[in-house]
Amino acid sequence: MKRIAVILFGLGLALGLQARRQNVIFETDMGNDVDDALAIDMLYKFAKDGDIRLMAVMLNKEGQFPPRFIDLLNTWYGQRRIPIGLSHRADQSIVAGSNYTQVVCEETDATGKPLYKRTLKDYGKLLPAPKLYRKLLARAKDHSVTIVSVGFSTNLALLLDTPADEYSPLTGRQLVERKVERLVTMAGHMQDAKFHEYNVVNDIPACQRVYNDWPTEIYTSPFELGLQIKYPASSILNDFGWTDHHPIVDAYKAYLPKIEDRPTWDLTAVLFAVDPRDFFQVSEPGRITITDEGSSLYRAEPGGRHYYLSVSPQQASRILDYFVQKITKKP
Repeated sequence: MKRIAVILFGLGLALGLQARRQNVIFETDMGNDVDDALAIDMLYKFAKDGDIRLMAVMLNKEGQFPPRFIDLLNTWYGQRRIPIGLSHRADQSIVAGSNYTQVVCEETDATGKPLYKRTLKDYGKLLPAPKLYRKLLARAKDHSVTIVSVGFSTNLALLLDTPADEYSPLTGRQLVERKVERLVTMAGHMQDAKFHEYNVVNDIPACQRVYNDWPTEIYTSPFELGLQIKYPASSILNDFGWTDHHPIVDAYKAYLPKIEDRPTWDLTAVLFAVDPRDFFQVSEPGRITITDEGSSLYRAEPGGRHYYLSVSPQQASRILDYFVQKITKKP
């Protein structure tokens, strides 16, 4: 009976979300793994199809190239006006492959000109992510914004702690409680208490702050889910013949010089946020706790506001087909 209730809950959520255009803010550590790039490709296409309004892209990845790369993508996908929030992380995050944001930004054509155009002239004018959150949330209707966070929790924790300012008399936590409908994250590992997942361990205190104090429901797509669904290398190599150059394909090849299937961690969070339908199984309500070591512990709890996602093998297969269709579609 409990499982039936959970499935019906998921279907009700899907029907409610599909009845209206969503406001979405994307929070990403763009440059640390290429699944962020695949995920944002989906968001641009959801926006073009009228499923969402992509309000902003917030960066929690340090350096000059992530905002330039987002500007490049905004331009290439015809979404030049989407604002970009800057990270204030001063540290150097671990990158498993080459920093594809720099590689793609520095690509040139046969004449030596930049291969991909950008729109912004002065990146110094971009707001810090917590400030941009406040500006956008203050203008939004109550309970109308979905935040999709597929990187670190730094910006979200900083947002909670912001005081009243020129945008709103509310504190950050009050602003989130009034304006945000839900938070969808890619984080943690719900099947292995000893596993310390990348997005968690890069800022454990911030992740603890969010799971302890975030005032809306949180839906989490955990590590083990994305690992079940791998984007096929064959698609990257063969399905983009309709264009001579594609920034996401170039990013994939820069990140993985030896092209291979790649887990779809961030893509699963985006899909659930925008088009969940019956792709996923949703846990019962509960509480997710982040330990000081970076473990993610789930406990079912009546009235809890935390949920995590899982998939059956059949659902995983359907989701993979969906990803390939969406990503290989012309923007």
